Amino acid sequence: MRVLSVASECYPLVKTGGLADVVGALPAALAAEGVEVRTLLPGYPGVVDALHGTEVVQAEDDLFGGPARLLAVRAAGLDLFVLDAPHLYARPGGPYAGPDRRDWPDNAQRFAALGWMAASVGRGAVEGWAPDVVHAHDWQAGLMPAYLHYGGGRRPGTVLTVHNLAFGGWFPADLLGALRLPAHAFDIEGVEFYGGIGFLKAGLRLADRVTTVSPTYAREITTPEEGYGLDGLLRARGTDLRGILNGLDTAVWDPTRDPHLPKPFDAARMTAREASRAALRHRMGLDDDPAALVLGAVTRLTPQKGTDLILAALPAILAAGMRLAVLGAGEAGLEDGLQRAAAEHPDRVAVRIGYDEALAHLIQAGCDALLVPSRFEPCGLTQMAALRYGALPVVSRVGGLTDTVIDANEAALAVGAATGIVFAPVTPAGFEGALARLAALWHDRDSWARTQGNAMAAQVGWEASARRYAALYREVVAISRSGLTVFTET
Repeated sequence: MRVLSVASECYPLVKTGGLADVVGALPAALAAEGVEVRTLLPGYPGVVDALHGTEVVQAEDDLFGGPARLLAVRAAGLDLFVLDAPHLYARPGGPYAGPDRRDWPDNAQRFAALGWMAASVGRGAVEGWAPDVVHAHDWQAGLMPAYLHYGGGRRPGTVLTVHNLAFGGWFPADLLGALRLPAHAFDIEGVEFYGGIGFLKAGLRLADRVTTVSPTYAREITTPEEGYGLDGLLRARGTDLRGILNGLDTAVWDPTRDPHLPKPFDAARMTAREASRAALRHRMGLDDDPAALVLGAVTRLTPQKGTDLILAALPAILAAGMRLAVLGAGEAGLEDGLQRAAAEHPDRVAVRIGYDEALAHLIQAGCDALLVPSRFEPCGLTQMAALRYGALPVVSRVGGLTDTVIDANEAALAVGAATGIVFAPVTPAGFEGALARLAALWHDRDSWARTQGNAMAAQVGWEASARRYAALYREVVAISRSGLTVFTET
């Protein structure tokens, strides 16, 4: 079976968050299920510069304002199609915004082009390689099912995965023609969303199947509280909506062979983990006290991720004798607050603004507990890495955090099942209560060691989820071959 995966980022070529990790890891996991994946990416400068030996497999004279080429290449262990459209992608800044952090004003065209090319490949435009399924990720690829639905011709199966429903890709209605969508697509049964064009809404409405990245998040987004105006549509999809838990790339996140760590370790060699604990304290400038519990956070610095809860809990963290090491970037106010705390307590609070892959690995290996107090979390990968590296996750009871961490309550501790701390409600008091429980567990060294061992034994890889994706692909292939669609065009 052949699958075209369509996304705006993919590790290790371009990454702003967990979406890239998932898109980069899933092809290898699916190969074990007999699924051949090629990944379609925009040709950002950093992506194009990393390519060698490309083949031009398709060309367009005018793709939303300029010429474009579709390049086929194997790079970073992945089979890729790269959309080389300099007028859309050859610019400084990130995938979605410029150096000033403002969204690119032509993001509608930039990511419509991605969906348009995905639909073209889906219809068989690339000689010798036609996919059975086209799998779109998030709003940036959300128009792909619409282009297939309204365009006619060959119709592969379609899947849309929602990695974060909070980002919907809404654009003004007057772009409909410019985005090559027919007039009748502007309808509640099509791409229309609150008077504009909803990229994600289009995919949710028109893909054969919809998935999201954890079972709990799949339930949460069907509620008005978490549905961002799409809960009614998602409820209407019924069993077409599936929650398939993300996995961790266990080749990249492997403490037994991680090049970013001073010594390899595993559950049978936990004394070797002390080298990472010491290295983290040294690199971050923390007081070199092996007995002090070190908290870590590798995250976007936003209210969604609960960064403000970490700031509010700093007095309790310091009073308990804990240390804090933070790596991330985000809202200016939260960055400033953390940096002020680090300046006031340089031996107990350390902050690095930005992203550093090597430091991210060292924090996972060197901290004792990883903080993930998110207000909502579709899945989350940092808590999975923490489990694998022996850092106990402290997580809120939401989304994929609930699905991956077992709370160290009395019952779980008694039967030896606990892997971390799970708390609710997601409030300052709730979070401080979780930290108090963590401190108590830290001082019970036997219980801590058992919980740490459970965490490292947790199954966080892609194997089970890859089987579920492969089964889902077979399902949508049957739909496409039958000529049926989930919804009929009005």
